[in-house]
Amino acid sequence: MDSCTLPVWFYVAVLTMFVGGAMKKILASHLTAGSALVAWVGATVLMERLWGFFLPALLLLALLGLFCWLFAPRRAPLLPAPGRVVFITGCDTGFGNATARHLDSLGFEVFATVLDLTGDGARELQGSCSPNLTLLQVDITQPQQVQQALLATKAKLGLRGLWGLVNNAGVCVNFGDAELSLMSNFRGCMEVNFFGTLSITKNFLPLLRQAKGRIVTISSPAGDQPFPCLAAYGASKAALGLFTDTLRHELEPWGVRVSTVLPSSYRTGRTVNHAYWEQQHKQLLQSLSPALLEEYGEDYVTETKDLFQSFASQANPDVSPVIDAIVQALLAPQPQARYYAGPGVRLMYFIHSYCPFSISNRFLQRLFLNKKLMPHALRKQPGREPSPHNNNNEEEKLQPL
Repeated sequence: MDSCTLPVWFYVAVLTMFVGGAMKKILASHLTAGSALVAWVGATVLMERLWGFFLPALLLLALLGLFCWLFAPRRAPLLPAPGRVVFITGCDTGFGNATARHLDSLGFEVFATVLDLTGDGARELQGSCSPNLTLLQVDITQPQQVQQALLATKAKLGLRGLWGLVNNAGVCVNFGDAELSLMSNFRGCMEVNFFGTLSITKNFLPLLRQAKGRIVTISSPAGDQPFPCLAAYGASKAALGLFTDTLRHELEPWGVRVSTVLPSSYRTGRTVNHAYWEQQHKQLLQSLSPALLEEYGEDYVTETKDLFQSFASQANPDVSPVIDAIVQALLAPQPQARYYAGPGVRLMYFIHSYCPFSISNRFLQRLFLNKKLMPHALRKQPGREPSPHNNNNEEEKLQPL
């Protein structure tokens, strides 16, 4: 009996170390309570099967419960907002507009950039916000306008530094397969989403370093995962994501904290406008050569437009999870590197990170654009097998899951 005591406790220690490490990684993924519970129970059952000869399941549950209680993240009180200054890009509509209004209500001194000072978004901000909000007309792709915004901000700040920079401005100027997208679409996305954000960040960094402030960048899961028909947008967000991650390491010695917000699908801007999708569809058809249009088929292009429009119409109109993530990134004593804002994003990243590629790829395709049609040239080939992500392509619905 005594000869078995050492091996048993040795296995207990090893088991605790491995299960504890797995649970720490699960908790670090910021899963919802339900998802974490499922992962916890799954790990418990698996370990109980593997180590059932040495450790009762009840004791294992107790150990896991103790570990979760000790290491579960606890949200600390937020820093006070009044007196802090934040600069937000892209406030005409969507996340930027809502963020500017909310931060103003919290007591921030807000500098909000818009493309049009006479537009609806600018008028809404002027009518609903306090005198502490300053509107600036800035196209972030124009260096001269960025410089003017910097000078205007410095003039109001005086000797103070800038606490927060919220990089929100961005565009998605195309939809459709990469081969069907113009080079100008790729350049347009890169110019705004990457180079424009890079320009703003570099110019305002001295003010942020002075205040040991925060940089919050609104990115997209499309920058980390291969969403179909979003090659131009996804490539620009991928470049932005790598720049942001690099910046986070470089600015840590200066006391500047850098966070990325990854929203799920939300109904913002022009995406709810039927005329916008029709215009994009018309421009895409006109840009294609007759040979390329014949290869893919006009019905294939039209189906893609319909799927995008359907996906956008079903998106969540409540952007509060994104706003809450931005506030946390700006005011949490220890902000996270990444915030997953909205339903489904954590699950998407969990599947992408831990599941085999074939499973994560199928999940992504069915989640976003569940296409029914194949390109016209492939339909004409005898004995052509259905698309690998759509084995029942005649019975599938058009709308995404």
